[in-house]
Amino acid sequence: MLKRLMNTTSDVSFTILRLVLGVVFFAHGAQKMLGWFGGFGFHGTMASFTQMGMPAAVALLIICTEFFGGLGLIVGLLTRIASLGIVGLMIGAIFMVHLANGFFMNWMGTQKGEGIEYHLLVLAMAAALLLRGAGAFSLDRALSK
Repeated sequence: MLKRLMNTTSDVSFTILRLVLGVVFFAHGAQKMLGWFGGFGFHGTMASFTQMGMPAAVALLIICTEFFGGLGLIVGLLTRIASLGIVGLMIGAIFMVHLANGFFMNWMGTQKGEGIEYHLLVLAMAAALLLRGAGAFSLDRALSK
């Protein structure tokens, strides 16, 4: 089962997709987990999420998904699991926060918040990785041989 989970092609395009998505999610996760890049860090993020009414377990899951999922994608380890977590995260973000703001991002600062276009792009990237795997130059590929 583990071999089937890690099975992937040698397609470099999926490597590029995986690396870009991994770097983006690792950066967001590092803000939440470690306080890097101007983030609140773990305790600050947990406090912020729980003050918004989010259960602590869900807040913890979000932080871990972004941080460890991003790391997993960067090195290409358990890519399908990381991608599934990101799919869940984006669906939650769309329906809990961003759908009310429409489609477009708030480039000009004229909306109340961000729309869903970024989230749809992330969903497409994560879905492709979920279906096809990590691609070339990944730990998944090396371990599944």
